[in-house]
Amino acid sequence: MTEETSSSRSIAAVERAMDVLLMFGRSGRPDLGVTEIAQELDITKAAVHRVLTALRNRDLIITDPVTRRYALGPAAISLGRAYLARTDLRVLAAPELRRLAAQCGETATLSIRRGDTRLYVDQVVPEQELRMEVALGIPLPLHAGSSSKAFLAFLPDAEIETYLERHPLDAVTDRTITDPERMRKELSAIKRRGYAMSVGERQSGSASLAAPVFGHDGHVIAVVSLAGPQSRFKPRLAECAPLLMASVERLSAEFGYRPGVR
Repeated sequence: MTEETSSSRSIAAVERAMDVLLMFGRSGRPDLGVTEIAQELDITKAAVHRVLTALRNRDLIITDPVTRRYALGPAAISLGRAYLARTDLRVLAAPELRRLAAQCGETATLSIRRGDTRLYVDQVVPEQELRMEVALGIPLPLHAGSSSKAFLAFLPDAEIETYLERHPLDAVTDRTITDPERMRKELSAIKRRGYAMSVGERQSGSASLAAPVFGHDGHVIAVVSLAGPQSRFKPRLAECAPLLMASVERLSAEFGYRPGVR
């Protein structure tokens, strides 16, 4: 066997091991069996056994001695945590904000939650004579405006009730929802739809869309929004909503979120 042939086989073995490991990452199931791995990757069971043995020796994979099924091990989890610890939300979100601002011609923003408030941490403002800009770093209530409602809607029901009990829904404008029962219905609709809308609820004369970015555990870690003058942007809300949803889905995937998997 030549050195080149040996090297090619080694590379192929590494690639096969990565394929198996990545299959665990994208699967919606908590564990996998040898047969389903072999069928999915179109390789022999013997090859799967060899790969799993190597991965198990490095604690990347663990096996259940009773079911003889395999799951991600502590070393794989450590890799994931190390990636997330080094991930800067604003750096990851910046290309999506630029894309949205260019696609829709409106201001794209990024918000994070701080307790019972949320704040803007970044924005991309389009080159329009009439445009919206937001103030970064100022705490805002969770009931007024699309970004705020996008946070509130995806909290567990018990946390939503706690918020509504703890905070009066003060009017920020004459369009702010101030009735708790109406707010509950609004939040249910947002959760079903996947995104929130606002027309003048936090800032008079504005219209906005907002959708959540999910982390690997299914919790909301940020909200991305599009906002513009009501006269221009309100007629285009439905047009821009799919673009917004595509952006937050890409961002959520960057943080390891898989729909339906907790």
